[in-house]
Amino acid sequence: MIPFRFIHTADLHLDSPFAGMSGVPEKLRQHLQNSTFAALNSLVDLAISEQVDFIVVSGDVYDASDSSLRAQLRLQEAWDRLGRYGIPAYVIHGNHDPLNARKLRIAPPGHIKIFGPSAESVVARRRSDGQSVAVISGISYPTSAVTENTSLQFRRDTASNLYHIGLLHANVDGQEGHDAYSPCSLRDLQQAGYDYWALGHIHQRQILHESPWIVYPGNIQGRSMKETGAKGCYVVDVDQFGRTELAFRALDHARWLEAELSITGMIREELLRDRAEELLDEIREQSDGRLHIVRFVLTGRGPLHALLQSGTEGEELLQELRRKENRRLDYTENGSPGHVVWPAAIKVRTGADIDYAALREEDSFLGELLRIADTAEEEEALLEQIVNSALTPVHDQRRLRGLVKEMTADEKRALVRQAAEMAISLLTEQDVKEAKEGK
Repeated sequence: MIPFRFIHTADLHLDSPFAGMSGVPEKLRQHLQNSTFAALNSLVDLAISEQVDFIVVSGDVYDASDSSLRAQLRLQEAWDRLGRYGIPAYVIHGNHDPLNARKLRIAPPGHIKIFGPSAESVVARRRSDGQSVAVISGISYPTSAVTENTSLQFRRDTASNLYHIGLLHANVDGQEGHDAYSPCSLRDLQQAGYDYWALGHIHQRQILHESPWIVYPGNIQGRSMKETGAKGCYVVDVDQFGRTELAFRALDHARWLEAELSITGMIREELLRDRAEELLDEIREQSDGRLHIVRFVLTGRGPLHALLQSGTEGEELLQELRRKENRRLDYTENGSPGHVVWPAAIKVRTGADIDYAALREEDSFLGELLRIADTAEEEEALLEQIVNSALTPVHDQRRLRGLVKEMTADEKRALVRQAAEMAISLLTEQDVKEAKEGK
């Protein structure tokens, strides 16, 4: 087998709208809106610097079937740059950019292979000498909703001893929180005889299996707090024995993070503010000049819990932190907010300073409430029953009903835990108040 190198990327979502941008200054808003294009440029830079033989793109190049002309022009520029260095790209379309899209106006250049609605295969060559190195198979979505198992159309060419790569935009084993488009199982992919499955659709970077390699690279640019952490692509090296090595490369120009901050041991509000500022500075020091958007998750138990439950204290802290970052933004060079760490939100997951271990053992209303919350975290049926019952009043409102439907199991567990914490805190405070009043 002839050694070669390629890049596996997916879910570019060019010109994507961003969620959770309320309160963001205009300069940051513009930076975020351009970040998918900046990540695309970084992808091309990486391909050139790593001297890859080709790129595979596993669907959702655009964010929607009616993609903007701006997105298509920027993609055309990227394809042209790759062409000048002799780097071909093999591309499939997914549910966000199906082949029947109404506004796809620009035809790709000759070195860009777009796969059609049925599985087909082509031979990729090494750039340095033109020798055949891999069979690449792919299939694009003809429409935005493909519900059949398209992986069954892939079968290894047993007459070829070349490395086999399959491009598939799919939900493997029904991953939670994602549409079940082109559903397939890990076993389906393993049995197809391919060496590397270049997957797209799931935005969380995952290596599902080795030998054969079954890989989600994630998207190249996070777009909300649901897409935290580094985003990018894989550089894949295949040696003369067919052994495969993957190296992740970050491409994102704005990174979303959650930062945990415990109130345990804090008795004054200014301590919380000081620690939050320290956390922002710690993130800044490791940012590599990249804009970070941070959501604080306040945890722990202590006297500040009661203040935070009102919501006012957390909002005031958020505004103070933003004021200081705004000041830093005013002095950024060349309009780039790379060293800004923007506090996007504060999520309160704190608890009252109560002995919960002892409370669990009590034969009391509060003890039973806590035990039910504990059980709901372990038993999905009870969790669904509690959440559905509690949220029944919003089911008549379509938008809220949609948001409830999108909630993950972890979000539902957090909601039940927070409700239990709040109830216990309020009832405990009421008991203390009545005791002081002699009732």
